[in-house]
Amino acid sequence: MDSKSWYESLNKPSWAPEASIFGRVWSVLYVIIFIVQFYVLTQFLRGKLPFLVALPFWLNLVANLAFSPVQFGLKNNLLSFIVIIAVELTLIWSMIAIWPYSKWVVLAYVPYVLWVTIASALQFEILRLN
Repeated sequence: MDSKSWYESLNKPSWAPEASIFGRVWSVLYVIIFIVQFYVLTQFLRGKLPFLVALPFWLNLVANLAFSPVQFGLKNNLLSFIVIIAVELTLIWSMIAIWPYSKWVVLAYVPYVLWVTIASALQFEILRLN
């Protein structure tokens, strides 16, 4: 079964966004993530951010990029839930770590953290219902 058919066959809560919404939202969020990741990397390379401030951003990126292959490649709802929680935790860690250095990054990440919170709740419900 292809990924689209598999996802459509899953039981989802009534409040689940339409599948078409995900691509639009992530398109905007990935622009924000790219800008922030570029900023964090350049600040780190210039010696203006310590490694432990940059680390959660890089871990978040790895977790974020792992989600789709786990969800749609492996079709594993439990592992997908674990990965989305890793995305959420590293995102919150990133925001806390960068706050003393760059408040605009935290503000830029507000839509990202809101969407990941919704995605985490949705993934939990998908796990529970299936």
